Amino acid sequence: MAHDTAVTRDAFRALMGAHPSGVTVVTTSDDRGAPHGFTCTALCSVSLDPPQLLLCASTSGSTLPVIAARGAFAVNFLHGPGRRAAEAFAGPAAQRFTSVPWLPSPGTGLPVLPDDAHAVAECRVTRLTAAGDHTVVIAEVLRTHLAAPADSEPPLLYGMRRYATWPS
Repeated sequence: MAHDTAVTRDAFRALMGAHPSGVTVVTTSDDRGAPHGFTCTALCSVSLDPPQLLLCASTSGSTLPVIAARGAFAVNFLHGPGRRAAEAFAGPAAQRFTSVPWLPSPGTGLPVLPDDAHAVAECRVTRLTAAGDHTVVIAEVLRTHLAAPADSEPPLLYGMRRYATWPS
């Protein structure tokens, strides 16, 4: 296998796009209660004790400053029919919460997407680390909400520039 010494932005995007990921929408709200969010596939678990996860957020996006100021966010793990939320939250910020139903969670008041997610994690930021054009956000998971197995749709996946669902 040949290898190039310089990796372009497009080559790196193609490489990472070849590895499918689960699709989430990360949501938070500002000090006036206005909701903010973005579609995120760069998310993984970090620790069981304490329960922690990490995600990567674009430093040029409008949601990261709100997450940093609030110190909290929710991760909405999307199911297959939640593709509409994935697409909406990857588009213009002004249209995200007008095209997808949301509610404040009973625990933290963070915006959650009950019609589009099969699971939700409510999180408290513990560390922000700059990493190129993104920021790595490490957070403690404070609450989880899981759909009942009978009510759960298969998870939404994204890879190779297309959406798919986990086989049943």
